[in-house]
Amino acid sequence: MGIGDKIENMKDKVVGEGKEQVGDATDNERLEAEGKAQQTEGNLKQAGENVKDAFKN
Repeated sequence: MGIGDKIENMKDKVVGEGKEQVGDATDNERLEAEGKAQQTEGNLKQAGENVKDAFKN
């Protein structure tokens, strides 16, 4: 897994957490849901990259 992929996945998680927190604080359910979805996307991408790395070794 390249460093660029790691950074992109981490960015998705961090930005998603921020969106979720802002959505929660402002009672914006759409933004909160978007943040949760972005976090999930980052986590799934990371898991996929981990599987690829496991097969390379």
